[in-house]
Amino acid sequence: MIFNSIPFAIFFVFFYFLYWLAAARSTKIRNIILLIGSYFFYAWWDWQFLFLLIGVTLVTYISANYISKTINEKSKSIVFALNIIVSIGILVYFKYTNFFISSFINLLDSFGFKTNLSVLQIILPLGISFYLFRAISYILDVKNGKAKARIDLLLFANHIAFFPSLISGPIDRAKTLIPQLEKEIKFDYSQTTDGLRQILWGLFKKIVVADNLAAATLPIFDGYLTMQPNILLLGAFYFSIQLYADFSGYSDMAIGIAKLLGFNITKNFDFPYFSQSVSEFWRKWHISLTSWLTDYIFTPISIHLRDYPKLSLFVGIITTFLISGLWHGANWTFVVWGALHGLYYVPSIIMGTMLSKKKKNKEQTLIQKLSDYKNMLGLFLLIMLTNVFFKAQSIQQAVTYLMRLVSLETFQIPTLYKSQFPAVIILLSIEWSQKNASHGLQNFGIKWPQVVRWLFYFILVALIFIYNNKEQQFIYFQF
Repeated sequence: MIFNSIPFAIFFVFFYFLYWLAAARSTKIRNIILLIGSYFFYAWWDWQFLFLLIGVTLVTYISANYISKTINEKSKSIVFALNIIVSIGILVYFKYTNFFISSFINLLDSFGFKTNLSVLQIILPLGISFYLFRAISYILDVKNGKAKARIDLLLFANHIAFFPSLISGPIDRAKTLIPQLEKEIKFDYSQTTDGLRQILWGLFKKIVVADNLAAATLPIFDGYLTMQPNILLLGAFYFSIQLYADFSGYSDMAIGIAKLLGFNITKNFDFPYFSQSVSEFWRKWHISLTSWLTDYIFTPISIHLRDYPKLSLFVGIITTFLISGLWHGANWTFVVWGALHGLYYVPSIIMGTMLSKKKKNKEQTLIQKLSDYKNMLGLFLLIMLTNVFFKAQSIQQAVTYLMRLVSLETFQIPTLYKSQFPAVIILLSIEWSQKNASHGLQNFGIKWPQVVRWLFYFILVALIFIYNNKEQQFIYFQF
């Protein structure tokens, strides 16, 4: 069941009215209905893996409460270690077992050894990286005294299984969602209308932009050996927009759906392609994952190596981005993608400017504005070319793809795949005008006459129905 599907629309309409009827009765009944709805939503994909989700929830809940109550430091450390081993072990088994097996087979083949090993038939549970990261951050925060263990299992289970963000994030922390689950909520008209606008914008980004671009990027990347260099450049551009529109579109829908239920969850994208530096880009791209990796990977490494400031930054950054690459997928292409992003920080580490933020003047001169646009364009081109590794099936394909761009033909205006360009222009234009808002439609057209504003919404809805020929899964479902 995905957000851009008829089954989800039917499910959510029934759930929505039942949820608010329950909310009018009591907070506990509301939370019971929310948990049942979340489990039903997940079981729709495969009911058997629902038991894995429940198992992770129970193990983490019991471990956190034991760690919180016991005064025996040794016992506390043992339970904590076992919990982390179990959580990471589950992730490694389902997501990386075949990666390690195939890498080992390829290594032996490179030395001329043949083996009877073969990959296993393992199904990757939907959203496993997201809900396990929520569970791991919770046990870490309890162990380090940054959060209190929750006695109410219902609250904690809802935090792990909250269906708007269960499959592809955002990766909320317990401190974000649980306090909202504890409080009585009342219907808020302004929050509801804003949520509807954000869902509409998310659907537009997913269906009209991302799925439309997928129809172009797939044949371009599949035919990279025969496509003209200018088409390959267009394919790299389209894929970067597709990746952003697909994932941020899901996040917009997730946040909008949460708003309809009375919750405010973590913002996951802040118009990252308008950034001027790699560090700014990663503060605005997949914000909840970047924050998670910063708090639980980068910061501990930096503290451990604090006597060697530049070394600590280098080791922390490279390690963090290698893990980020592996998190995104069990393929060496993702490792290279993560490593490249880490290496892009090296100049700022050497110059000692990595942690500094550029101060922006309210009134910029023309030269300053042109410099900002130059930085923005340069960064986007760097990210766009790096994303070839994200899309490619192998490192060899990615390298060959990029090498074929080194040609004078690259700069010729392409004659193919032009029909997707208007959707890209609409996306970038609206988001540029709203780059200081929380989402593309938060304030866009709000001051227009009501008739004009509703006509604009109708056009977006019409485009969504026109382009929604086939339900397309979200790219990040595989992670």
